[in-house]
Amino acid sequence: MSHHTSLFTGYLARAARALVEISAEHLAPEAGLTHDELRDFERGNTTLAVERAAALQAALEAHGAVFLADGEGGFGYGVRLKFSRTGSKRIDTWEGEGGPAAEDDV
Repeated sequence: MSHHTSLFTGYLARAARALVEISAEHLAPEAGLTHDELRDFERGNTTLAVERAAALQAALEAHGAVFLADGEGGFGYGVRLKFSRTGSKRIDTWEGEGGPAAEDDV
């Protein structure tokens, strides 16, 4: 039985923000942080209370970040996108998969 431990650091938050392509200016208010608090946390200059870190992690997850526990996938802690770029593009094409609607003169 494997036991995974979650670790959410400023470095993972910064990597996640880069992956989901959101600016600190937009993310900070969503997580209940100021811009400076977010950037200081990302740089490792400060820590966040558990509740505030959880709010930041939830905001990043809402934008498509997935945080990996130590040992998940055979590696250490990490972050990835919920969908790969290819997968996201494929999902976008499903909406128009049938082509444009046309008259049905059968």
